[in-house]
Amino acid sequence: MAKKADEVKIKQTKKSTQAAETEESVVSSIEKKLVALYSKQKIDTQIDKIKVIRGELPLEVQDLEDEIAGLETRVDKFNKEIEEIDDDIKDKQNQIEESKELIKKYEEQQMSVRNNREYDSISKELEYQNLEIQLAEKRIKEAEEKKKAKSQQVEKAKSELDERKKDLEEKRKELNEIVSETEKEEKEMNQKSKKLDKEIEGRLLNAYKRIRENARNGLAVVKIERDACGGCFSKIPPQHQLDIKTHKKIIVCEFCGRILVDEDIAEKAEENLKKK
Repeated sequence: MAKKADEVKIKQTKKSTQAAETEESVVSSIEKKLVALYSKQKIDTQIDKIKVIRGELPLEVQDLEDEIAGLETRVDKFNKEIEEIDDDIKDKQNQIEESKELIKKYEEQQMSVRNNREYDSISKELEYQNLEIQLAEKRIKEAEEKKKAKSQQVEKAKSELDERKKDLEEKRKELNEIVSETEKEEKEMNQKSKKLDKEIEGRLLNAYKRIRENARNGLAVVKIERDACGGCFSKIPPQHQLDIKTHKKIIVCEFCGRILVDEDIAEKAEENLKKK
C-alpha cells in the first residue's frame, strides 16, 4: 500500500512539474512576442520622429510639382490657341487678297460691259467682295485682340511658372539637406524594423500594423505609466495590471485597443535593441 501511495505521489509531482514547465514555456513565449513588439514600436517611433523633422516638405514639394505641371499644361494650351488664331488671321488675310484680286478683275470687266445688266451684275460682285474684305478685316481685328489677351495670359502663367520653379528649387534643396542628415539613420532603423518583423508571427504583426494605422500618434504598443495606458491615458484596473505583469497572455487596453506592456518588458526591449 505504501508503495502505491509513493507511486501516486511521484505521478502527481510529475504532473505538477510538467504543468509548471508548460506555464513557464507559455510565459517565455509571450514575453518574447511582447519584447519583439515593443522593440519594433520603439524603432518605428524613431522613424516617425525622423519623418516629423521633415515636416510637410515632401507634400509641399509634391504640390509644387503638380502646380508646375498644371501651369505648363496651361501655357501649352494658350500657345496652341494662339497658333490657331494666327492660322485664322492668315486665312482672313488670304481671303482679303483673293477679294482684292477679284475686285481688280471685276473693275477691268466693268470697263468693257455691253449693257446695264452686265454693269449691275459686276457692281454687285464688287460690292460683295468689298463687304467680304470689311468682314475679314473685322475678324482679323477681333482675332488680334483675342491673341493679345491670350498672350497676356501666357505671360502671366509663365511668370507664375517661374516663381513656382524657384519655390520648388528652394523646397527641394531644403528637403535634400534634411534627407541627407537623416537618411542613414532612417535606413538603419528601417532595417532593424524589418528584422524584427521576422521575430513576430504574421497575425500579431498584422494586428500591430492595423493598430498603428488607426492610432493618431502611431503607438500600437505602450507601457503602463502611473497605472494608466501610455496611449490614451485611461486608468487600468489593478487586476488587469496584474495580468499584464504575469505575461501569460497579450492584453490590450479596453479603451483604445493598444497592446499593453509592463516595465519589465520595456527594460528587456531596451536590452534587446542594444544588441541589434
